[in-house]
Amino acid sequence: MTMDKSFDAADAEARIAAEWEATNAFAAGANARRSETFTVMIPPPNVTGSLHIGHALNNTLQDILVRWHRMRGFDTLWQPGQDHAGIATQMVVERRMAERGEPNRREIGRDAFTAKIWDWKRESGDTIINQLKRLGASADWSRNAFTMSGAPGAPAGEEGNFHDAVIRVFVDLYNKGIIYRGKRLVNWDPHFETAISDLEVENREVPGHMWHFKYPLAGGATYEYVERDEDGRVTLRETRNYISIATTRPETMLGDGAVAVHPSDERYAPIVGQMVEIPVGPKEHRRLIPIITDEYPDPTFGSGAVKITGAHDFNDYGVAMRNSIPLYALLDTKGAMRADGLSYADSAAIASRAAAGEDVGDVTAVNLVPDDLRGLDRFEARKRVVDAITAEGLAVTYLHREIEPETGAEHLERRPVIDAKPIMQPFGDRSGVVIEPMLTDQWFVDTKRIVEPALEAVRSGRTEILPEQHKKVYFNWLENIEPWTISRQLWWGHQIPVWYDSEGNQYCAPTEAEAQAMAPGKTLTRDPDVLDTWFSSGLWPIGTLGWPEPTEELKRYFPTDVLVTGFDIIFFWVARMMMMQLEVVGDVPFKTVYVHGLVRDEKGAKMSKSKGNVIDPLTLVDAYGADALRFTLTSMAAMGRDPKLGPKHVEVNRNFVTKIWNATRFAEMNGVRGGGARPQPTHTVNRWIIGETARILMATDEALAGYRFNDAATGLYAFVWGKVCDWYVEFAKPLFDGDHAEETRATMGWVLDQCFAMLHPIMPFVTEELWALTGDRDRMLVHGDWPELGADLIDADADRQMNWVIALIEGVRSARAQMGVPAGAKLDLVVTEADDAARAALADNGPLIERLARVNPAADGVAGKGMIAVSVQGASFALPIGDVIDVAAETARLQKAEGKVRKDAEGLSKRLSNPKFVENADAEVIEETTGKLAALEDDIARLQAALAQLAAM
Repeated sequence: MTMDKSFDAADAEARIAAEWEATNAFAAGANARRSETFTVMIPPPNVTGSLHIGHALNNTLQDILVRWHRMRGFDTLWQPGQDHAGIATQMVVERRMAERGEPNRREIGRDAFTAKIWDWKRESGDTIINQLKRLGASADWSRNAFTMSGAPGAPAGEEGNFHDAVIRVFVDLYNKGIIYRGKRLVNWDPHFETAISDLEVENREVPGHMWHFKYPLAGGATYEYVERDEDGRVTLRETRNYISIATTRPETMLGDGAVAVHPSDERYAPIVGQMVEIPVGPKEHRRLIPIITDEYPDPTFGSGAVKITGAHDFNDYGVAMRNSIPLYALLDTKGAMRADGLSYADSAAIASRAAAGEDVGDVTAVNLVPDDLRGLDRFEARKRVVDAITAEGLAVTYLHREIEPETGAEHLERRPVIDAKPIMQPFGDRSGVVIEPMLTDQWFVDTKRIVEPALEAVRSGRTEILPEQHKKVYFNWLENIEPWTISRQLWWGHQIPVWYDSEGNQYCAPTEAEAQAMAPGKTLTRDPDVLDTWFSSGLWPIGTLGWPEPTEELKRYFPTDVLVTGFDIIFFWVARMMMMQLEVVGDVPFKTVYVHGLVRDEKGAKMSKSKGNVIDPLTLVDAYGADALRFTLTSMAAMGRDPKLGPKHVEVNRNFVTKIWNATRFAEMNGVRGGGARPQPTHTVNRWIIGETARILMATDEALAGYRFNDAATGLYAFVWGKVCDWYVEFAKPLFDGDHAEETRATMGWVLDQCFAMLHPIMPFVTEELWALTGDRDRMLVHGDWPELGADLIDADADRQMNWVIALIEGVRSARAQMGVPAGAKLDLVVTEADDAARAALADNGPLIERLARVNPAADGVAGKGMIAVSVQGASFALPIGDVIDVAAETARLQKAEGKVRKDAEGLSKRLSNPKFVENADAEVIEETTGKLAALEDDIARLQAALAQLAAM
């Protein structure tokens, strides 16, 4: 079949992908020729998701490893699947119901609602899977898993046993006492009315306010307040009857249980243990709370005193737990001020007894929201609290001076101290509403009981985390781990397998029948909550392989070999999989964790919709083809670095695809075919290119084994574009018409076959197409043999001679370009000095040098006026250019160029010598700037050398 003039990526990608799928080319074990296995678990994308640039990078890197191992004959499995994404999926379906004017979920009930979600999943849930196929991901799609497969109500095709695995693990951990129900502070989304994980919280900088209020000492007591500078000198001394508190959330003052100061803060030592009055609420029920000491307050920040509202702040919660301070909840599940519970008068009385040291027991029914604020939105309540405190004169104030412009009269007024400044505020990443720390009854995993094996596995090297820096994140989180909240107040998910009788006793069992058997004669009610998706996805490695059944896949492919993941979920997912697999089956889930960076825009900024710099990978695929995008991402995937991506980078690599296509088409037009055995050529050029092929294969294998994806890509680029498509193609042209024509055809066909094979893991589509077009093949390239070439193929003599020839041609070309020699001008090549090796290389490769350097046959001579020098190892040459250029004009041009480059270099040098830049800039930016400066300095040196040669003429 004759090749088309250009590669039609859109046509070829769809056709090749269909053929891969039709032949089940990616099935587990396909092309296996050895006993070793290689297993990769896809980080399961949300079932609601669509392909973003992070997915494109993550899955490209996985696919490279999988295709590389499959071609080498490993028994390979790339396990795909999707996460059921509790909140995201429930939100999508509820929104669709609302748009269609259908009754809401509460009106139709839980079973009918989950049935609607299954319907949606059948219609739209495979979007991202199909997009991954467009990218060329070679996962075993016949094994596509889902974290809700086998759940009650699952339709045909979703039978699976993942649900059974999740429920079994819950029951087992419950029976061991590792899972328990308790009341703790969690992230609460008032829109969805559920607890959410830290990963689902998006911290944003927003305009905020810090209010300063006075908490009066009980009974009108006073103390001497003294401030000192760093040298201990008194800077302020005054008698005060209050302690000053600053807060960004005044509405939470209603639930204060104490005021805390640091034990070393001498300013407040006289009043520690005394009571202060909360400056809000009905005067007749005004509460008193104690001043306590704790390590949490920072004496250097603000007033150094902090109010402790344990039910509404994570730091305060810790202080409250350490000091036995009751936790008073103020908000309902929708983020409004509570309207339930005891009256304010009764609640205030109980809280006052607790503040005096009495054990008042359970304070769940205590509602310290005054009657006039009950039921209000939290932000409206905030405004009313601020107004009430200010009106009572208990806001900290400052003296504001104002001069009347016309009369010059001075007006003095005391105003409240309100600091307007940016604050970090948590938002639900799905709901977009402000998240509240909320004290609720939730299910927890006592992670401290299962964390040690996960720590030891990485310490001992059973599991390796790359790059090394990410081990610190892993260890830091696990060594300071808190109980893991695993319950969610949703309907879509694995429902908690616990039932309650009328007295609140718990019965945990895999099924309702088994729970009922544990409570004969009692009426049971099932816990309505579902499990956090991180709990079920924490079982992903074993769950997708059929556990708890002893399947052949589980025996063969577990533990898995490598997990490729983003740095942002090391502790949310990676650490939890480590803990869960070690606890459940006693082994690590994977041997290596490779952590890639975050894809940023071409300026290095994080992509976000608000900035308008988000890049859609499918748009790039449509414009440039999947191969170009994959190669671009791979070439940028330096370990420990964030890739910086723009369309121009993908366009460059689309040109690379075109270069390979054109070189192969040139070969075809010259009678070259692939599929042959490795030739045994005699010509230096052919011996040289075979050695170069062996060299790049060894470098590629080494790079991929070390997860240096960028090194593999850039090495292949330099070899395929530079040495094969440029140098070898040019060297071969005259050989096609001579005595070495057949060996050159055989060598070029073999070399191109090796190029297709080595590039295939990164650029699967164009290489598969070229493989089919260039030879009679017994199988597709996806199942082709990975080359096995050793250093013995490197011919030292051919290598030395051809590299010398290339250096000479490049030297002549560079000199011509630098001096402005017209492209068509053919120059004499004067040999002023040459050793035996150089003369031999000249003799053997004269026609190549003459053709590619645009020179006449080399002749001995002496350098003189009007000549410029070119040097290579073992030889010096002179090029007479005096008659073909305008020396004065070229001198002026180079002087102008040198001035511009010098100015740019001075700018970068000043930046690098600026201490502020060095202190504040990222290491990557400093390294990039240093590299640019070095390149400019090289340019200056070259320009100066050229000017010196022109001056000598």
